[in-house]
Amino acid sequence: MTTEVKPEVLIVGAGIGGLLLGALLERANVPFTIFERTSSVKPLGSALMIGSNLLPLFEQLGIDEEFISIGKPTMDCSIARQKGDGSVFQTNVSFQPHLGFTGYKSYIVSRPMFYDLLLKQIPPHKIHFSKRVLSIVENDEKVTIQTADNGLYEGDIVVGADGAYSAVRQRMYETLKQEGKLPKSDQEELPFHCTCLVGQTTVVDLDDFPEVKNDMSPFYNTMGEDSPYTWVLFATRQSTLTWMVLHHLDKVSSKAAEEQRFRESDNSEWGPLAAQAMCDETRHFPLPIGNKKRTMGDIYDWTPKTQISKVMLEEKVFQTWHSGRRVLLGDACHKLDPSGAHGAVTSMHDAIALANLIYALPANTNKAIEKSFAEYQKERIPHVMESFKNSQDLALFMDRGFAGALAMFVMQRMPQWLWALALKKMIVNRPTAGFLKPIAPKGTVPAARSPSTEKARAVYNQRLAAKAAAATKNETSTV
Repeated sequence: MTTEVKPEVLIVGAGIGGLLLGALLERANVPFTIFERTSSVKPLGSALMIGSNLLPLFEQLGIDEEFISIGKPTMDCSIARQKGDGSVFQTNVSFQPHLGFTGYKSYIVSRPMFYDLLLKQIPPHKIHFSKRVLSIVENDEKVTIQTADNGLYEGDIVVGADGAYSAVRQRMYETLKQEGKLPKSDQEELPFHCTCLVGQTTVVDLDDFPEVKNDMSPFYNTMGEDSPYTWVLFATRQSTLTWMVLHHLDKVSSKAAEEQRFRESDNSEWGPLAAQAMCDETRHFPLPIGNKKRTMGDIYDWTPKTQISKVMLEEKVFQTWHSGRRVLLGDACHKLDPSGAHGAVTSMHDAIALANLIYALPANTNKAIEKSFAEYQKERIPHVMESFKNSQDLALFMDRGFAGALAMFVMQRMPQWLWALALKKMIVNRPTAGFLKPIAPKGTVPAARSPSTEKARAVYNQRLAAKAAAATKNETSTV
C-alpha cells in the first residue's frame, strides 16, 4: 500500500486564500491550523466576480449551490468616460460567450458574504485569532512559529497567506538576504499608483435602479476624463450596492514613503478621517444608473461608516515564493491591480495548486517539500504573470489620457471573433482538486492542463487501488 504522508501545515493569515487552502486540506484529511493576527476579520470590501475559474472546484467541495444562492449573475460590464461638460462616452463589454465556452455563468458576490461561506468550511478549533507571528525557526525536520502571546507551534510546513505585507515573507527574506540569496527586486518596496475607497450599502430600493433590478445585471465602471477618479458599482442578490472609488495618483508611491509622510505630518493618510475626506471630495460624482440625479454621495450615505475603508492598491510579482519549509500564497507573493478582477481568484488558484501538491507529498523531508514548492511556483507563475498583464491591460481603460481613449476606441470596434479569442484565453485556467471526485467537463473550451491536479489525481487513484486491494485480501483471508 502507498504510504500516506500527512504533513502538519501552519497557515499564517485567514484571508480568502488561506481559508480556501484550509478548506481543501480539511477535505484531504491533512492536519492544519490557521493563525490570524487580528482579533476578528472585519466584513470590509466590495465585491468579487467568480465564474468558471472556480465553480468546478466549488462543485467538488459541495458549496456551489450556496455560492450561487448568494451571487448575482452578470455577463456584461458598462464602461463610461465622464467628460467635464457632463456628457458621457459609453461602451459595453459582453462576457456572454463564457457560458457556452465553459458551461458556467459568472456571479457578483459580496466579498464579506463570500468570506463567511469559506469560513464555515473551517472547523472552529482549527483557526486562531489574535495570533501575530513574531518569528519562524526552521530545522532539518520541523518548523516552529512563535506568536506575540508567547505561543509556540510546530509543524512541517508554514504557508504565508498573510497579505501584501506578509510577516512570513519578511522573515523569510531577512534570512535569504543575510545569506546573499535574495534577488534585488525582492528587496524593493511594493509600489502603488492608486488608492481606493471600498464599501457596501445597506439594502436599497432597486426599483430606483431598474438597470440592476433583474436577476442578471451588468456592473458599471465610470471614469472621470477631467479628474483622476474612477467609480465602480455592483448590485448584489441581497439588494445592496457594493462600490469602489479609485484615485489614480500622479506618481508611484510606496507604504514606506507614505509612512514617512505620516511621521512628518499631523494626519494619517489611511485612517477614518482620510476616508471621509475622500468621500467628501467625490460626493458629486454622478451614478450611471437610476434617474441620473443620484450621486456617489447617496451611496456613501447608505453605507455604514464602519463599512467604508481606504486602501492602497499595490502591484508587484515577487521572484522568491519559497525557501525551505516556508512558502507564500496570494498577495504575499503577487499583488495585482483589482481592475482585472484577478486578485482573489489568483490567490485561490494558488491554494488549489498548493493543496494538490501537499496531498501528493511523497515524504515530509526538506528535499521533498522544497521540490513540491518549486513545482508549485513553476505551475503558478505563468498564470500569475498572465493575470498581472491582463490587470494592467484592463487598467488602460481607466487611463485619462490618450492610452485610455485608444483602449475604448479599440474595444468598441473589436470584431466579435477576436473578442471571442481573447475570452477563450481568459477562461482556460480552471483548476480543480485532484484528491476529490472529478467534475464532468462542461462547455466547448476544455480547461488547461494543471500539473498539480494531475499529480494529486494519480496519488488519489493509487491510494484507492491500494485500499481496494487490501479490502479484497482481507475478504479472502476470512473465507
